[in-house]
Amino acid sequence: MTITELNVLFKKIQKDDKKEVLMFHVQGDELPHANELLKMPGSITMLNVEESEAGEIGAEFISIQRDDKKTVLKFHIKRDVDGKVNKLYPHAGANVSITLQPSQMSIEEFYEEQHEGLEYTIDKDGSASVSPDQMKMDEELIN
Repeated sequence: MTITELNVLFKKIQKDDKKEVLMFHVQGDELPHANELLKMPGSITMLNVEESEAGEIGAEFISIQRDDKKTVLKFHIKRDVDGKVNKLYPHAGANVSITLQPSQMSIEEFYEEQHEGLEYTIDKDGSASVSPDQMKMDEELIN
């Protein structure tokens, strides 16, 4: 897997109830590692802002937009259960070094909702057994 390293302006972090948007600007008309970067939009990447203590963050690489003055890189981060994005806030508005690495995670896996599920055991004959204390659907409908 190719690791791409860039010096960028960390333009902004925008947060809503479902995701956080990170936007970086590469100044100038030349884009280092252009061939690798142009293949990444629409996929999941591992993003690391070197100056922060956040470590690698899984992000959807949404888009890359180029004009004659800058290139804009835009990422969506869905889950921040570890509080990693909060560690990036002090660096917004500053020049930083980022590394990007393609992830093997699919977009479907990235956006899959986490749920508790049911506890069960698999018997030797291959059938599944649910705990007798498990609430039944009929009980929920009655209440």
